[in-house]
Amino acid sequence: MLRQALARFPRFELIPTSTPLEHLPRLSQHLGRNIWVKRDDLTPMAFGGNKLRKLEFLAADALVQGADVLVTAGAIQSNHVRQTAAVAARLGLRCLALLENPIGTRDGNYLSNGNRLLLDLFGAEVELVPNLDDADEQLAAACDRLRAAGHSPYLVPIGGSNALGALGYVRAGLELAEQMESSGQQFAAVVLASGSAGTHSGIALALEHARPGTRLVGVTVSRPDETQRPKVDGLLQRTAQLLGMNVPATLRIELWDRYFAPRYGEPNAGTLEAIRLLAGYEGLLLDPVYTGKAFAGLLDGIASGQFPGREPLLFLHTGGAPALFAYHPAEQLND
Repeated sequence: MLRQALARFPRFELIPTSTPLEHLPRLSQHLGRNIWVKRDDLTPMAFGGNKLRKLEFLAADALVQGADVLVTAGAIQSNHVRQTAAVAARLGLRCLALLENPIGTRDGNYLSNGNRLLLDLFGAEVELVPNLDDADEQLAAACDRLRAAGHSPYLVPIGGSNALGALGYVRAGLELAEQMESSGQQFAAVVLASGSAGTHSGIALALEHARPGTRLVGVTVSRPDETQRPKVDGLLQRTAQLLGMNVPATLRIELWDRYFAPRYGEPNAGTLEAIRLLAGYEGLLLDPVYTGKAFAGLLDGIASGQFPGREPLLFLHTGGAPALFAYHPAEQLND
């Protein structure tokens, strides 16, 4: 039923094959708990990451609407903006990006390296803004300016996280459900970073349809439960409505908000330790904004007994490694 509903929406194929599900043997031995990773950091454009799944649906809609420029916004080191710019380059479209500096740094690497460097390579037009507190209005105003200049802009929301973009993770959730079944494992929980909510909402909807009762833990990366929960729930409802179905009554949203401090875009000690641990044991790179904080939550959950039993845990790796070059993680890790 869910696959049939998804098939009604055009998709510009950016991910020709599924991303792998991998066991992490050395880290599992170290932790005394089996850990598996869904490798969405390996999506095949611009250093990979989860946003490409959302852009498959958003880019298709932009083409249907005859757009000639993609307009989006995010932090200077935004993975979403990096991937949107890459997709625009692939499609022969312009890209306008509104960028904020959420941590107020003057560090040259943050301002010009990592994801920001890649925007220049992809030919994106960048407009620095003091903040994105009114992102919807700011993006709409940018689109109005482009229309007045004779262009046909397409607004891509922050994180690609509207109901149409979330369809990318409904599709990914069905893919993941099949891989979980094929693995022969009974997973205690799936853990992921919860930010703009598109990935979290889409995965939640798909898993509850395909594998009812699967525990899904969203580790917040920018805000506490009381403000993140309405974002996830609202987008979950809108995505289900777009698909012409109801949210399953059994679906429960579980959020952990103890790991995002001090704020979005700024790693903490737990984040840095998670990055160090996974790199040192598996040669696998997390990022300091999303996956480092989410994996820190997973590690603390194991240590504090939040995952009862001995069943394996599954981590959704949503990418973001280019940001490592903007944060001096090696220096911070050695402090």
